[in-house]
Amino acid sequence: QVQLVESGGGLVQAGTSLRLSCAASTRTFTMYAMGWFRQAPGKERECVAAISRSGENSYYPDSVKGRFTIFRDNAKNTVSLEMNDLRSDDTAVYYCAAAEAMNSIYEMVPVANRYKYWGQGTQVTVSA
Repeated sequence: QVQLVESGGGLVQAGTSLRLSCAASTRTFTMYAMGWFRQAPGKERECVAAISRSGENSYYPDSVKGRFTIFRDNAKNTVSLEMNDLRSDDTAVYYCAAAEAMNSIYEMVPVANRYKYWGQGTQVTVSA
């Protein structure tokens, strides 16, 4: 069992920045690829960032590319999401997730059904 706890959400104005953090309570953090997902009411859950076990490879969809950055600290068992130039349509609950990636330290996992463990989510609201 891997426990994930997100923090850092809140209400911000459009054009500002916010950093989300996720703490993992596992003794084998480096065995998991990590990702950040978001879900707004009436919309499907989407991956906004994914990072490989090694931290060397990352993925971003076009909707956030150039604005969001994912990074992990394997020594501290944390993964973070830096969000810049936030827009109203970034408003959603943001989830941290961990995926088993036993065959590669370089694999990015951008799809939700590959993730086994999920945090409780943190609300991000961006006012126009």
